[in-house]
Amino acid sequence: MFPIKYQGMILRPFESRDAEGFATAARESVATVGVWMPWCVADYSATLALDWFAACDAAHVANTGFDVGVFAEDGELLGGVGLNQFNRLHNFANLGYWVRASKQRQGVCLRAAQALANHGFSELGFGRIEIIIAEGNEPSNAVARKLGAVFEGYARNRLMIRGVPVTALVYSLIAGDFGS
Repeated sequence: MFPIKYQGMILRPFESRDAEGFATAARESVATVGVWMPWCVADYSATLALDWFAACDAAHVANTGFDVGVFAEDGELLGGVGLNQFNRLHNFANLGYWVRASKQRQGVCLRAAQALANHGFSELGFGRIEIIIAEGNEPSNAVARKLGAVFEGYARNRLMIRGVPVTALVYSLIAGDFGS
């Protein structure tokens, strides 16, 4: 299953050796990623990264989430992508993604989302993958549209960002539409 190799990138679970690179990527991305993802802060540390990696491992073991790192072939951490909030009753999951500031606008996020959505359909057996994006987050909306996700509507107060409820745009992918 691992690593997932796709169009010049490698998707794999985070390892302890990735902690400092993850922290560096987070700190460099506060002005872009941090606007939408409150975990991405100027003082992000390797210790916080290790805590995140442990949470990712626990979710994978519990079969409730599948968050992985996105790496260049040379090992540089480019960002992260995940399937989480598994709903086994209705057979769907949420797809989330982020890319470090220095690698944005280079197609990394789109390729990572394609790879993990494919994995979600073909290996994890989901019938639907949702992408929930805060209103105003145009870079993430652009990725969803380029991915071929179908816009389904607005969900009021769907997300909390820094304790404030915000409207979200709801997109979906289904296996038949995605070519899996």
